[in-house]
Amino acid sequence: MSWVTMIGQSIAFFIFVWFCWKFIWPFLIGAMRERQQTIADGLEAASKAQRDLEHAEARAEEILNEARAEARGIVDDARGQAAQMIDNARSDAESERERILKAAQADVAQEVNRAKESLRGEVADLAVMGAERILEASIDRERHDALLDRVAAEL
Repeated sequence: MSWVTMIGQSIAFFIFVWFCWKFIWPFLIGAMRERQQTIADGLEAASKAQRDLEHAEARAEEILNEARAEARGIVDDARGQAAQMIDNARSDAESERERILKAAQADVAQEVNRAKESLRGEVADLAVMGAERILEASIDRERHDALLDRVAAEL
């Protein structure tokens, strides 16, 4: 019996191994391959995400550098415009100063001419008064005007 039992147990064991090999083992291998593929896909996705993150960081740094350069350009433009505005204001102020100076000079010249005319008139009147006193006679109006014109021309 022990022999027969051993042969029976061996046959049962081989049937069990064959059954596992035929029906259970492919299912286990399929599940392991599926799990292996899922892990490989996860690792690939993580690697791709890491590459995308590095690319995004590089792009963000590039955009930040472009923004800094643009900001520097805007500041430089603003400084240039401010300098141009200051130069324009100086130029306008200089032009205004020249205009005011010329107007003042014209006013002064006009006042000088008025003062000269007034002085001429007064000198002429004084000259006529002096001549009247010397001559003690009155000079008529035509002679008076002629005398004034002559004295004015000499002054």
